[in-house]
Amino acid sequence: MPIKIPEGLPVFSTLENENIFVMDDDRARTQDIRPLKIAILNLMPTKVETEIQLLRLLSNTPLQVDVDLIIPSTHESKHTSINYLTRFYKRFSDIEDRYYDGMIITGAPLEDIPFEKVDYWDEMCRIMDWTKEHVWSTMYICWASMAGLYHHYGIQKRSLPKKRSGIFEYRNVIETEPLMRGIDQYLKIPQSRHATISSSDIKANPRLNILAETADDDTGIVISDDGQIFITGHLEYDRSTLADEYSRDMERGLNTEMPKNYFPNDDDRYDPIVTWRSHSTLIFTNWLNYYVYQQTPYDIRDISKRLTKR
Repeated sequence: MPIKIPEGLPVFSTLENENIFVMDDDRARTQDIRPLKIAILNLMPTKVETEIQLLRLLSNTPLQVDVDLIIPSTHESKHTSINYLTRFYKRFSDIEDRYYDGMIITGAPLEDIPFEKVDYWDEMCRIMDWTKEHVWSTMYICWASMAGLYHHYGIQKRSLPKKRSGIFEYRNVIETEPLMRGIDQYLKIPQSRHATISSSDIKANPRLNILAETADDDTGIVISDDGQIFITGHLEYDRSTLADEYSRDMERGLNTEMPKNYFPNDDDRYDPIVTWRSHSTLIFTNWLNYYVYQQTPYDIRDISKRLTKR
């Protein structure tokens, strides 16, 4: 599948070396098709790594996907240069009048901070409200999933006694749900968070369904009745992402436990074993196919009309 990304984006060569079909504006204009318009609101401090991870997962469909990288207008990143952001990202204020077939809102290391204390929370709420009229289907990841469930449904996150870090096994609760089509009865999801969402709070809301949960009732994936996706973990993570986070925590002197079910024999001298990639790829492909491509109107301007009929 061809992905159209901003011209000159450094991840272009990385993805191309992985035999992922990426293209710039000139090449895209030669294709007489209507591409899927996908926005990625990237809240992660490691923006380049997150770009690679998400674009890789969006690459498994024959459709052309046109990606806009977005950042909040009211927050300045401390980990990415302003020149990089100016060149490759749009502020939310730049795209407020646009429509998108799909949107991904990434996680952020903010689980231990009350939502209202986040410096861009007001804008985050505006963005989440905006998606209801401008985006056909939105996928919320990790902290964003908690923010979305809180803002749209009033479900509060719950602090964990210690960080949930590692690779955890989740049961495929509704195998007939299109998002879970082709997924085994159990799937692995990387987790890296200090908070959780109570499964009982989800089950109490008739507009929400749990699609994946652990034996001890940790919620992994939730879907709303209008096709919005909430993933509490990081299906996009690479082999080394959790290891890098663990090393950073140790260097900072934090009392962080080794990620569970990640290093062979729980020995961080060995490279982690990837056990989640196939399920991650399939879930992103199912989202693009069943919730975006097959439902969104051909004329993207009609998205707002279709959304009001839900």
